[in-house]
Amino acid sequence: MPYVLETARLTLRPLTVSDVDNLLELDADPEVMRYLSAGPGPTRHEIRDEVLPWMRGYDEREPGYGFWAAEATLEGDFLGWFELRPLPDREPGEAELGYRLRRSAWGKGYATEGAAALVWAGFTEFGVRRVLGETMTINARSRRVLEKIGLRFVRTFHESWHQPVEGAEHGDVQYALTGEEWASSHGPRPELRVWAT
Repeated sequence: MPYVLETARLTLRPLTVSDVDNLLELDADPEVMRYLSAGPGPTRHEIRDEVLPWMRGYDEREPGYGFWAAEATLEGDFLGWFELRPLPDREPGEAELGYRLRRSAWGKGYATEGAAALVWAGFTEFGVRRVLGETMTINARSRRVLEKIGLRFVRTFHESWHQPVEGAEHGDVQYALTGEEWASSHGPRPELRVWAT
């Protein structure tokens, strides 16, 4: 069962087949992919036939988890995507938080707003017990977002990269927040509506 989340400025909606070109454009920007991939992005065919079906599959397999297209609520512009999804090697109730936004959306607080909404919905609506976020050690902007929404530094670790990106030698960092920690510190409810489609 897909969900829609609406914040003060963002609508997080289920991805659809009409998002193929949006995802292609997003992944084709080397600055967007700077901390994610050193090689070329996926082709339109790969996005349409592999990436998008995989992303959309969470709606069917794991209600309340998955990937959401992020749109500016007033203008309707596609800004990128957010994710809150279970990982196969994690405990039940643990979810990975992530996002990828167009450069035109950077520096406007959208990452913090969307990520905070998913953390809130995860703990209050979707039964999440622990949220994890990971990024490269040198990705200061993403680290700030994770810290702003209440996640706490857990560890530095080193991944094995097929094609290492610049800065990979410094490793990656993991942040986390449990439902109990969140309940004791989250403050007032943000402007957020959540509904099933």
